[in-house]
Amino acid sequence: MAGHRVVEIPGSSIKVEMTKILEEKGYILSHKFVKDGDKSVLKIALKYNHNTPAIRSLVRVSTPGLRKYAGAAELPRVLNGLGLAILSTSKGILSDKEARKENVGGEVLCYVY
Repeated sequence: MAGHRVVEIPGSSIKVEMTKILEEKGYILSHKFVKDGDKSVLKIALKYNHNTPAIRSLVRVSTPGLRKYAGAAELPRVLNGLGLAILSTSKGILSDKEARKENVGGEVLCYVY
């Protein structure tokens, strides 16, 4: 099919929540979580516009060796609001805009633009 490609990654609950945010914000077309016995797979349909990927860059910010946290007052703005930061907060996995609205901070997982 023109316009998208499907990738499969090992599934986890945090990846599903991050994928839901990417779909809401229009970075991917759709996703499907498939559990087959003890294995789980997350299938993601990537979005392309004229052979240009909608996700130009996805940068992991917090790593197991070096966690990055941001309070509600200093939440990051990616590309001056054109990009997206995904955070793990006390209210679940949220985008930077949703976290600002909820007035919560948390661990900065990644930047997407």
